[in-house]
Amino acid sequence: MEGTTHKLSIDGMTCPCCSGRLTKALNATPGVLQAVISHETHSGVVITNDSISMDQLAVVVAGTGFKLRI
Repeated sequence: MEGTTHKLSIDGMTCPCCSGRLTKALNATPGVLQAVISHETHSGVVITNDSISMDQLAVVVAGTGFKLRI
């Protein structure tokens, strides 16, 4: 898959529902090609096109109640 790969560290996830909610929100974000998030490792990988920045990803993460460690 083409695009830019971002490795994320995320605070606040405690269960599979947390990572599922964040994965769904990220995958619904324009510019995100694919997101895979794990509550077990408190991390994720997001592949984006060039139309979205890390700051915009942080806003999506915060909007679901979690904190992106940059």
